[in-house]
Amino acid sequence: MRAAFSDALVRLAQADKNVLLLTGDHGYALFDAFRKHCPGQYINAGIAEQNMVGMAAGLARAGFRPIVYGLSAFVPVRVLEQIKLDVAHDNLPVIFTGDGAGFVYSHLGTSHQSTEDIACARVIPQLAVYSPADRFEITLCMDLAYQSAAPAYLRMGKSDRGDVHAAPVQARPGELLKAHAGRGDGLAFIATGSMVRTALDVAKAHHPEAEVWSVPTIKPIDVTRVADICARHRGVVVLEEHSTMGGLGALVAEISTELAPTRVLRVGVPDRFSEHCGTYDYLLKEHGLDTLSVTDKVSAFARSLR
Repeated sequence: MRAAFSDALVRLAQADKNVLLLTGDHGYALFDAFRKHCPGQYINAGIAEQNMVGMAAGLARAGFRPIVYGLSAFVPVRVLEQIKLDVAHDNLPVIFTGDGAGFVYSHLGTSHQSTEDIACARVIPQLAVYSPADRFEITLCMDLAYQSAAPAYLRMGKSDRGDVHAAPVQARPGELLKAHAGRGDGLAFIATGSMVRTALDVAKAHHPEAEVWSVPTIKPIDVTRVADICARHRGVVVLEEHSTMGGLGALVAEISTELAPTRVLRVGVPDRFSEHCGTYDYLLKEHGLDTLSVTDKVSAFARSLR
């Protein structure tokens, strides 16, 4: 997925010389190709993320198309005020990319783990929120964010979990993508980012009749489609490598409550910090997001629907 991100950056920057990449002293190897092909469009703003966002806002006002890169624990969380007031308030065309969402930087501890960024970004008016699941979705999200010419936050999670689609995808902003057809009306999965892979694995192994939907765009979202999924199923399981508070699960529950009441199981990070440092797989297990834990939760939920 990171290679697809790099390719999209280079492609957009070569097509539009106003595209500028700003990094907060991160991603050196990731940007080798960008520095090679677009050396005059690369700015290392240093470890000063708030200033970097202010710089991006000024460049956007001058007609440039800034793409701001940082770790998702810092972009958007550390710079939320600057994103809100400097960029989103005036609807400036700045794309914020937060790498390492969820538990990707597991060994670096709570300061580098990012499980609240969707919730923070969702509530900023005029700020779109993207959460791609594989290389095809990140290409789609980069194109949608650039074409919108409006503020956007793009969340990148675990990048080596494999593709969830077999080929490049096309979609409108907010459109959900069906990752597994299913055939029943009992259970449906709605997932985003890294957890789409888990949703597919659990569904195919234990609930092959269930539909699996990927959500590359958290905001805007196709409310009609979400309501339709809720209306057609006795239960909907929402998976995300993010807090259960304020993320995709909360969003689906909000839509279901208002338009199509059904049972919603939110599978995400509980409202607490990690107890220990460890590997990515360890932290998934600690927070009940590994495949076995998810399987147990979904099975218990499915039994409760009978």
